Amino acid sequence: MPVPVPRQRIVSAAAPGAATAVSAATATGTDLTLLVIEDDPAGALAVPEMLDADGTRVRIRTARNLTEAERLLTDDVHCVLVDLALPGPRAAGDDPLAPLRHVLRLAPHHAVLALAASADAELAAEAVRVGAQDHLFREELDGRLLSRAIRYAVERKRADAVQVKLTESRLRAQENARLERGLLPTPLLEGSDLRFAARYRPGRSRALLGGDFYDTVRTADGTVHAMIGDVCGHGPDEAALGVELRIAWRALTFAGLCGDELLSTMQQVLEHERESEEIFATLCTVDIAPDGRRAGLCLAGHPSPLIARHGRAARLLPYEDGGPALGLLPRARWPRRQVELGGSWSLLMYTDGLIEGRSAGPGSPRLGQDGMVEMINRQLAEGLRGEELLEAAVTEVRSLNGGELTDDVAVLALERARG
Repeated sequence: MPVPVPRQRIVSAAAPGAATAVSAATATGTDLTLLVIEDDPAGALAVPEMLDADGTRVRIRTARNLTEAERLLTDDVHCVLVDLALPGPRAAGDDPLAPLRHVLRLAPHHAVLALAASADAELAAEAVRVGAQDHLFREELDGRLLSRAIRYAVERKRADAVQVKLTESRLRAQENARLERGLLPTPLLEGSDLRFAARYRPGRSRALLGGDFYDTVRTADGTVHAMIGDVCGHGPDEAALGVELRIAWRALTFAGLCGDELLSTMQQVLEHERESEEIFATLCTVDIAPDGRRAGLCLAGHPSPLIARHGRAARLLPYEDGGPALGLLPRARWPRRQVELGGSWSLLMYTDGLIEGRSAGPGSPRLGQDGMVEMINRQLAEGLRGEELLEAAVTEVRSLNGGELTDDVAVLALERARG
């Protein structure tokens, strides 16, 4: 059926002074390409291009059937104009929108316009509900209207694509947040007089996932077990492995394992669950006796905790007897070292993200454990404890680094206030 556009080399799409649509494509002077699918040779757009009032050229390609349209539908086509009177695929039966549905399947990323007779207004509206960006009536069509419809359709398709990406991004964020909740467990300390606090901050901008993990539980004999670890790398695979290791640690701890036996079993879990043999994890475990005055310490390639006793400066616990990170040596051993805590103390466990940031902005030396101990002592002198201390520590480390840290940071504190 004829599409009434003047047959001339370049057709002005708008009369002088007429309003024109504004879009990203036209604003930047980008030419547009229109694919017209129309089976009547006399009705097809015979002009090779149009020129609208903004100076944007609309190049026109013509296909007489769906098979030819598939061949002409290349990546440089911005919009497809499909005649709803076009015969549909044989398998479509009596579906009047079969040609449109076929084009939408062929061109999921292209803007699509539906062309119909004015008597088929209901069918034209249904075409938009099915997926076309807009519809045009054959009897009302002219160059100006067609050019405007093309530009609007292209921008509407772009907006739809952005909305789809935003929706997908929100769904991924929700999934990541659910996984993150597995990384940030609720401590099981019922019956204990120890105070618990924790902070976790991913190192990458806007990220939700990291390889750091921690947990704290109290077993039936009154012993409080605390653990913090770090899977090498960043992202959902490392985060998932961190969750698996945390769950394994909790289960093994409640089963009565401790020290070298526990870490050896943890290494077996890591070796079974990791994606490649290059992945390893560092770990620090502390088991605090029921009286709260002494603890057992195991280090698997992890930084030693910091202890602050009443009336004394904070310092690092001994770390000379630590073992290697999990996953590095197949028959490694992890000795358990007995340490005296005293009557009143605060124990700070952390991942290396807290000490590997810069001490005075980009290019400066790393903060290191000595710099961290000095920072914590200064904050303790200011009267900070628990949640406030951890928040201040993480905030200051980020400030010293001169911006977001590249590594994830997890830090937890256990405090015993009485002797």
